[in-house]
Amino acid sequence: MEEGGIKEFMEKDMKKDMEKSVEKNVEKNIDREDLRKLFDIAAGRVPADLVIKNCKVVNVFSGKIVEGDIAISNGTIAGIGEYQGYEEVDGAGRFAAPGFIDSHIHIESSYVSPEELGRLLVPHGGTTIIADPHEIVNVCGITGLDYMMEASKGTALDIKFVLPSCVPATPFEHSGAVLNASDMEKPIRREEILGLGEFMNFPGVIQAEDTVLDKLLVAKKEGKIVDGHGPGISGKELNAYASARILADHECSTVEEMEERLERGMYILLRQGSACHNLRTLLKGVTERNSRRCLLCSDDRQPKTILKEGHLDDHLRICVEEGLDPVTAIQMATLNAAECFGLKDCGAIAPGYRADIVLLDDLKNFHVEKVWIKGALVAEKGKYIPQIEKYDISSVKGSVIVKDFSKEKFKMHLKKNTVNVIEILPGGVVTRKATAEVTLNEAGEFVYDPKVDLVKVAVVERHQGTGNVACGFLKGYGLKQGAVALSVAHDSHNIIVVGVNDDEMEFAVQTLIAQEGGIVLVKDKKVVSGMPMPIAGLMSDQSGERVDQKLKEIHQKAYEELGICGDVEPVMTLCFMSLAVIPEIKLTDMGLFDVTRFSFIPVEV
Repeated sequence: MEEGGIKEFMEKDMKKDMEKSVEKNVEKNIDREDLRKLFDIAAGRVPADLVIKNCKVVNVFSGKIVEGDIAISNGTIAGIGEYQGYEEVDGAGRFAAPGFIDSHIHIESSYVSPEELGRLLVPHGGTTIIADPHEIVNVCGITGLDYMMEASKGTALDIKFVLPSCVPATPFEHSGAVLNASDMEKPIRREEILGLGEFMNFPGVIQAEDTVLDKLLVAKKEGKIVDGHGPGISGKELNAYASARILADHECSTVEEMEERLERGMYILLRQGSACHNLRTLLKGVTERNSRRCLLCSDDRQPKTILKEGHLDDHLRICVEEGLDPVTAIQMATLNAAECFGLKDCGAIAPGYRADIVLLDDLKNFHVEKVWIKGALVAEKGKYIPQIEKYDISSVKGSVIVKDFSKEKFKMHLKKNTVNVIEILPGGVVTRKATAEVTLNEAGEFVYDPKVDLVKVAVVERHQGTGNVACGFLKGYGLKQGAVALSVAHDSHNIIVVGVNDDEMEFAVQTLIAQEGGIVLVKDKKVVSGMPMPIAGLMSDQSGERVDQKLKEIHQKAYEELGICGDVEPVMTLCFMSLAVIPEIKLTDMGLFDVTRFSFIPVEV
């Protein structure tokens, strides 16, 4: 390059640097002026952007309730006291609490999109959720994560994400994707990703498996958290799990399990979902000394539950019903969660904190009057205010890929009539390993007996076109006619189907494939009810109310037409029968799996 060209190039380069410097200074000036404005409002020198007047402010730091106004500047709380603002809202003596934070939830299990879930949760006081998208990532890989993160921008609800840590959850099933440590290195660096999601491969942690160590190190090197999932582990095995600095556990079912984890420095997430109800049991273990290590979560919460019972407002009602101090309960729903997950600007009504505020009629029923997120009114009298912006779902459609399938895949060719059985226990997630005597025909095939509560269950691989189909037996479901098929089957979300004979099961699976996943109920080879779920075969693209309506219809038909037990949730229960990380026995597309042994077992005894 000639001397003149070099000079010109250098001048252009210097000009670019100067422009960048100006831009940075502008940003700094904006920050400076925002801070100045915040300080001026806090000190009472200038009016606030917004003042919520005449409140009883729940102070989650002191445990006290203080009467006063809340002054807000650019979405940040400036102060509590006596203030004037350009906009003033009369709190009418209501209680002002920090916005509620759900510490662990799977959006996919709501059966609606992130935008729609935001519309449902915010009117109940939900302002932030910690979402683990391992359902859709098991189906669609990082494409599924990208969809969830982009779709979440279309709601006022602040959705924080963790990166699924176990895709697949175990090596004993086929999923739509595999995330190794190397696959996690780029997404873990995203600012919106808090860390690794629930580490379900607890045997791998305990045994210090190399692949597990690699994943844990990915998070640790970035200074990010690792969430937990350790049902039933205790003693030295729990020590090994906790030594990985696993942050929290939402799988406690007894006070003893809860206390053991608290003693090892873990946070406890008290769960109250649509399927799992641990809150009332675990509240018996919450004390004045340990409450600050306790959080609230829903894990899985369907629209029917939200529309009927609410969200964390329902959790809070239960807490008070069980005798917990209401301010302590609010701490569990706000500050505790924020501190646990490192959300430094959330979880409290205090100067400098984000203006996520819930106005409550009382601290018993926790009826939500108004909700603000970042200082913007987003819900009032049960109605969501912002415009919903739906994100394109085309990247996560067409996820049901089944090859080489026919009812012949359901043939078991048994030689013994004593078989291992998956027995459903109350709650629908934990199962018992049982045995039963079955009737076989001359070909060694199961013959359904309407007098016996035992039916065939199968898992059909739907991601890679392997042609895998595994069969077993299910007790406690109560099915008397027809078949039920789902493309929602935790955690790899292959197709799970249960039926009184192979013809009904085949028809149900074929129908499910044709509608791109979801739920199908059949009887006499006719569709009784169902619901398509085009978003990865996991979520509907319809409203929460529409999903609720369809689920009510599905439940009614399941009980009335198919004879399923009235105390069994027909959809949620079935979708957990393939979850090979929850004891004692489950079915994957590769076979019958003993979770306590962490190995496959034969169907025949």
